[in-house]
Amino acid sequence: MRIQTVKYLGLASLLSVSLISAGCTTMSPTDRRIGTGAGIGAVTGALIGGNVRSTAAGALIGAGAGWLYDRQQKKYYRYDHRGRRVYR
Repeated sequence: MRIQTVKYLGLASLLSVSLISAGCTTMSPTDRRIGTGAGIGAVTGALIGGNVRSTAAGALIGAGAGWLYDRQQKKYYRYDHRGRRVYR
C-alpha cells in the first residue's frame, strides 16, 4: 500500500510541475517577474502574519517589487546578433 501511495504522489507532482511550467512558457519576462514577486511575497506574508490579510498584502508588495525589478532590468539590455534581447 505504501509503494502505491508514493507512486501516485510522484505522478501527481510530476503532472503539476509540467502543467505549471507549460503555462509559463508564453509569458513575457515582465509577467514572469511580477508573478514570481507576487508568489514570493504571498508566501512570506503567510509565514509572517499567518492570515489572509497578510498573505494578500505580501502578494501585493511582492508584485510591486517584481515590477520595479523589471523596470530596473530593462534599463540594461541590448540585442544580440540574432535579434534577441540580452540583459547584462
